Amino acid sequence: MKTLRLFMAMLAVASIQVVASEQARVVSADAKSLQWSACPAFIPPGCQIAVLQGDPAKNNVDIFFKVPGDFHIPYHSHTSQERMVLVSGELEVTYDNHETAVIRKGDFAYGPAKLPHKAYCRKGEDCILYIGFVAPLDAMPIEEK
Repeated sequence: MKTLRLFMAMLAVASIQVVASEQARVVSADAKSLQWSACPAFIPPGCQIAVLQGDPAKNNVDIFFKVPGDFHIPYHSHTSQERMVLVSGELEVTYDNHETAVIRKGDFAYGPAKLPHKAYCRKGEDCILYIGFVAPLDAMPIEEK
């Protein structure tokens, strides 16, 4: 029993040290420090991604996804569910077997894992979408029905 308590105490201290070593931060969507890169090749030019936190090849990554106004995001799916908040613009999203939804600035949206969808950023302002992925970041193009 003493060994278990000692192990649990050591685990608690180790957990505190891991959490304490992480740095808190705030990142604006228009920060000059953001490193924007191209989206996967199946999405037309103009689409950009900036990693906010984490490693895209590992679990738990956060990104900004940016497209210009009047931009179509092709039909695709992700291995991970998506937790999203629209930072700017207005985005129409259509998931299979769901009515098209309009996401407006400040709105939260949830996309289930592996559920095919497409989107359209309405004319006007760029759409910048915060997306939190649980599984590694991926996007697989799907031929539209």
